[in-house]
Amino acid sequence: MTPTEPSSAPAEIPAPVLPVAAPAPAKLTEVSSLTLEGLTRFLTEQLGEKAFRAGQLYRWMHQRGATSFDEMTDLSKALRTKLKERAEIVPLVKDAEQRSVDGTIKYRWKTRDGRYIESVYMPSADRKTLCVSTQVGCAMACTFCMTGTLGLKRNLTPGEIVAQVHAVNREVRKNEGLETLRPLSNLVFMGMGEPLHNFENLKTSLAILQSGDGPNFSHRHITVSTVGLVPMIERFGQETDVKLAISLNASTDEQRSQTMPVNRKWNIAALLDACRKFPLRQGRRITFEYVLLRDFNDTDADAARLIELLKGIPAKVNLIPYNENPGLGFQTTMEQRAERFRELLCEGHVAAFIRQNRGRDIAGACGQLANRGGESASESAQSPELP
Repeated sequence: MTPTEPSSAPAEIPAPVLPVAAPAPAKLTEVSSLTLEGLTRFLTEQLGEKAFRAGQLYRWMHQRGATSFDEMTDLSKALRTKLKERAEIVPLVKDAEQRSVDGTIKYRWKTRDGRYIESVYMPSADRKTLCVSTQVGCAMACTFCMTGTLGLKRNLTPGEIVAQVHAVNREVRKNEGLETLRPLSNLVFMGMGEPLHNFENLKTSLAILQSGDGPNFSHRHITVSTVGLVPMIERFGQETDVKLAISLNASTDEQRSQTMPVNRKWNIAALLDACRKFPLRQGRRITFEYVLLRDFNDTDADAARLIELLKGIPAKVNLIPYNENPGLGFQTTMEQRAERFRELLCEGHVAAFIRQNRGRDIAGACGQLANRGGESASESAQSPELP
């Protein structure tokens, strides 16, 4: 008998059992970045809660400065559990603190993605002011400013902007033995970054900071500074009601373009035209910041040109003696020359003041915020997208 021939059909190989991929974790909603209206929508539409719960949560975050849902003792345990599963309060962790001989305190905060930002607390007899950052780094690249050497890493969220205020309120309460929930009286958006370059997040943070169920800052006590993003100045005037400060720093386009690259896109004439059209509340003026750089923009001729430039604009000028930064090549104007410059402006009917520099010894003064010991200019930066 002929032996059976081996079959040429391939043996069936069982398909490998592949592991089932775990579902991607649901993205948490950053509730600390929501206005009360947005938070109400989230709680009612996403979590099926009653609308009044939003007010409770909002007040915990923005009046008491709570940083976790566990602190919110008048919310049910079930709701707190649900919030932990679906929402988050974006934290800022204090990374460093420096104290100046003049009472100024500079705080460095670490964000959850490992970035660093700085805020500066400036107490005085009649007010407690916080200088707030709006971006990690800055895209404007002003040549006299240390922050500009970092480039722009990213925008801060509304929650991260507001968190600086809450964190410093906690620090001031602890350090000064105060019971008030909101010891800070004034906010200036003059820290790291260009506020109008992060306009939507700035606007949301202002809405939170001015809300009656939140910190309830008055529009009279908030100032936002810009290098001069002309299209955004109009929107800023239409959509917010806080005070405007313009970093001018030059009396000619040649000077300004050399030190502030933004001037190559919107020159002084375009900037001042936007200022003339800016909607001002009665009795309010635009503040023009003018950093005095020795033998560059501090001559009598500069003062005369500045008087002419500001004609027709309700204005006051803050003269800022330059805070010298290593490697940037500028020197500060001498005290006598700064006073002469101020006198010339006053003689030309321009209100002018020499601003006291706070925190210079801790690199906390104007133009000095650069996260020394934190991020460096060598880290990757985003390309700026200007309006």
